[in-house]
Amino acid sequence: MSEHPFADSSPGIAAAGQPRDAPASLVTELPSEHHSGLDSYDVPELVDAFVDDQAHALAAVRAAKVAIVAAVEAAVPRIAAGGRLIYVGAGTSGRLGLLDSVELFPTFSWPRERAMAVLAGGPQAMLSSVEGAEDSPTQGRLALAALNPGEHDVVILIAASGATPFVLGALEAARAAGSLTIGIANNAAAPLTLGAHVGITLDTGSEVISGSTRLKAGTAQKVVLNTLSSAIMVRLGKVYGNLMVDLQPSNDKLFRRALSLTMRATGASEQTARQVLAEAGYRVKVAIVTIRSRVDVAQAEMRLARAGGSVRHALNER
Repeated sequence: MSEHPFADSSPGIAAAGQPRDAPASLVTELPSEHHSGLDSYDVPELVDAFVDDQAHALAAVRAAKVAIVAAVEAAVPRIAAGGRLIYVGAGTSGRLGLLDSVELFPTFSWPRERAMAVLAGGPQAMLSSVEGAEDSPTQGRLALAALNPGEHDVVILIAASGATPFVLGALEAARAAGSLTIGIANNAAAPLTLGAHVGITLDTGSEVISGSTRLKAGTAQKVVLNTLSSAIMVRLGKVYGNLMVDLQPSNDKLFRRALSLTMRATGASEQTARQVLAEAGYRVKVAIVTIRSRVDVAQAEMRLARAGGSVRHALNER
């Protein structure tokens, strides 16, 4: 596979309008100019302050659209070639990355071993703070290197400050391994976004509670992670129309959803959908192609294989 044009460039793509050589300024740590009397607010005022401030998160994501598009376009060929999505972060950012990684299996049947997360402080940091875990670039390098990253892997590194030593160490290891690196930060001209192949700056500014980046900075990160992984999965044929047809039914709710999706995509009766789903091992994509193309399950499987898993392409086969 040929290298993406970003792969050997340094620094990477910054969000539109972001200077490449400006000094990093931790705007996320500055006291907000608004709500200086927050502790005196009554409850309705408190709720308004927090909710209204979240609007800035979506605005920051929209402003970074060019970089987000570049990240998706750079990632898809690598993942299609067998690469993994590897998320790296500390604290809230790391937990958001881990959350995105674990949700890909039930949502898109994405193999668990191809969506991994590296969290400063290890698994225990998911449930409690591990003091000092984020302060060592060496630990970041070692943690990422332990996954044996390669040229097809996509490493998504998240840090509100954009300067977390653990994350920067992992960035160094990922680049050395030839992986595609996507850096997400909430401060302009941060080392993380400038050093990654694709840098996504989410300019959310200061927080209502000064320095608490679990607020709108975290919200913006969550929106971007959802967008990145979901867009990648759509491009890989995990969605038909806007239907989540590659889900992994593992409980009653998901079995009901699989049935509903099959009926919606094919117009089949509930009885027919149930029967074909059972024959297809509750694989919605196989059931859809079986019903719509009027073939048996084995033929539907072969059509999907030839179509690279795309239901639309499999249905168009003649």
